[in-house]
Amino acid sequence: MTTANQIIWDDTVLPFQLDNADVRGRVARLDGALGEILGQHSYPTAVAALVAETVLLTAMIGQTIGLRWKLSLQIRGDGPVRLIATDYYAAEKDGEPAKIRAYASFDEERLADSQGTPFESMGKGMFAVLIDQGAGMQPYQGITPLAGGSLAACAETYFAQSEQLPTKFSIAVGEASAPGEEAAWRGGAVMIQHMPKASPYAKDAPSGDDGLLAGQDLVDGDDAENWNRVSILLDTVEVTELVGPHVSPDTLLVRLFHEEEPRIFDAQPVKFGCTCGPEKVEQAMSIYSAKDIGHMTNDEGKVTADCQFCGAHYEFEPETLGKDAKR
Repeated sequence: MTTANQIIWDDTVLPFQLDNADVRGRVARLDGALGEILGQHSYPTAVAALVAETVLLTAMIGQTIGLRWKLSLQIRGDGPVRLIATDYYAAEKDGEPAKIRAYASFDEERLADSQGTPFESMGKGMFAVLIDQGAGMQPYQGITPLAGGSLAACAETYFAQSEQLPTKFSIAVGEASAPGEEAAWRGGAVMIQHMPKASPYAKDAPSGDDGLLAGQDLVDGDDAENWNRVSILLDTVEVTELVGPHVSPDTLLVRLFHEEEPRIFDAQPVKFGCTCGPEKVEQAMSIYSAKDIGHMTNDEGKVTADCQFCGAHYEFEPETLGKDAKR
C-alpha cells in the first residue's frame, strides 16, 4: 500500500477501490510524459487534445494489464482526423515505469474547414483495443464504433460491449503555464469500474447510442444503486481538480468518494518511451525482394524510414535490407 505523502502525482496512474460500492478505479495525472508525446509533433490544438485524451485513456486501461504486456488503442475515422494510435508497454518489473507513446494522422486542409468538435472531426469509424501478452500468446482485439460524443464514451461502450463491465471516465486536458513559464500540456482523469461478477446482468434493450450497451444496462438491484451513486459523485469533479496542480490524486478521491471508503494502492509511474530502432526496420523490410528494395531507394542511394511516434530518422544501404540482405 502507498501512503498519501508518498504519491508523486505527476506522470502516475493511481489504482483505488471503493469498498462501500464494489467499485474499482484509476486516477491518472500526466504532464511531462504528455508534453514529450505531443512535443514530437506540431499538432493543431484540436488534434493535440484528442491525442492527449487518448493517452490518458491508454494509461488508465493499460495499468490493468500484466507485466511486460502491451496495450494499444487504435482509433480510425473517415473525418479530417484519420487515425490516433497509442501503445502502452507495461513495466518489466513491479515499481518500474510503464512506457507510453502516441501519434495522429490528419488532413490539415479538411481540419481547417471542420466546424464541429474535435471528436466530430474524426467522423465515423472504430475504436479498437488491442492487447499483446507476448510471444506464444494469442493477441486480443475488441472493437466498438465511434459514438457517444467523446473518446471517453467510446471507451465506456467498449467495456460494456466487450467486457460486460460498467465503466465511466472523466477526463480533462489542456495547456497551462506557471508565471514566467511556457504553456505545457497537462491532463488528468478518473476511471471507475464496477467489480466483475460471475454472471453479469444485461438488459434486453440497451440504452446506449446506436443500440449499444451502456454501463447502467449491466447492473441491477444494490449493484445498480451503488453504481449510480458513484457515477453521480464522479460527475461533480471539476476540471481544476482533474488537472491540478493543487489537488493530489489521493485528496481528489477523498473529496469525491469519502463516504465510499476509498482505498489506494501503489501508484504506477508512466513515462514517454518508444521502441523503434534500426533492427525493427530491418525486420519489417525482411519480407521484401531486392527489386522491392530498389523501388524504395532514394536518389542518394539510401533507403530511409521515419518513426511516426518519436520522429527518429533511419538510413540504410539497400543491400543490407530485404530477403537477400548482406549484413
